[in-house]
Amino acid sequence: MRSGIIAKKLGMTRFFREDGTDVPVTLLGIEKNYITKVVDNNLKDLKNIQIASGNIKVKKVKKPMRNYFSKIKIGPKKKLIEFKVSNDQNLNIGDTFDVSFFKVGQYVDVIGKSIGKGFAGVIKRHNFGGLRATHGVSVSHRSHGSTGQCQDPGRTFRGKKMAGHMGHNKVTIHNLEVVEINTDDGLILIKGAVPGAKGTILIIRDAVKPKSSTVKIKKEEIVEASSKKEKNVDSKDENKDKSNEKKGAEDKKWVLNTMW
Repeated sequence: MRSGIIAKKLGMTRFFREDGTDVPVTLLGIEKNYITKVVDNNLKDLKNIQIASGNIKVKKVKKPMRNYFSKIKIGPKKKLIEFKVSNDQNLNIGDTFDVSFFKVGQYVDVIGKSIGKGFAGVIKRHNFGGLRATHGVSVSHRSHGSTGQCQDPGRTFRGKKMAGHMGHNKVTIHNLEVVEINTDDGLILIKGAVPGAKGTILIIRDAVKPKSSTVKIKKEEIVEASSKKEKNVDSKDENKDKSNEKKGAEDKKWVLNTMW
């Protein structure tokens, strides 16, 4: 289990492959990620590491954090995030990660905060249909209707779909392909869209459920199915030949009997 890295969303564009097909991609900028802490949490297979990224002016950092970064001998950073990694990885304080952490063609998961939409009603937030347009309904056409029961239990259950703050939630997008990596500019191009607006801080990690394994399984299933079909066809042909031979023998017997 490898660590993830911290990136910044720069925007979207399109990328042309060698065969001429264009792919919608998201540009993610990756500055150097520094390991600032390594913690053994008394687990056999896992340990925690803290990663810092994103330059920030010294005057914007409080004194305790300045001392924290000065002990590690790196400049102050904007974002600190912890990751779980396997114990077999030899990671030390001060080690760095950059764009070369990933490879072209690899599948990754991207985690970030979605764009906030503010206070939204149930039609926009939960895709409700609203109340009737006529027949006694006035003023409350876009309302959500009843929210609870009568005397028993006499309350609204937690999690009821109602109007409220929409967006600005933690979102994980699985199985996005790494299309291109630019080590000179520290850019990584990922196929498709990722959560958040421009400038959003994101986490990129190895795909938990990569597509490549599912594709292999499907191919194996197809091969097995085709072999089964061939076997069934061969057995059907053999049965037809046998039945034809039997019919031929019966016809000969009938002809001989009629002649006598």
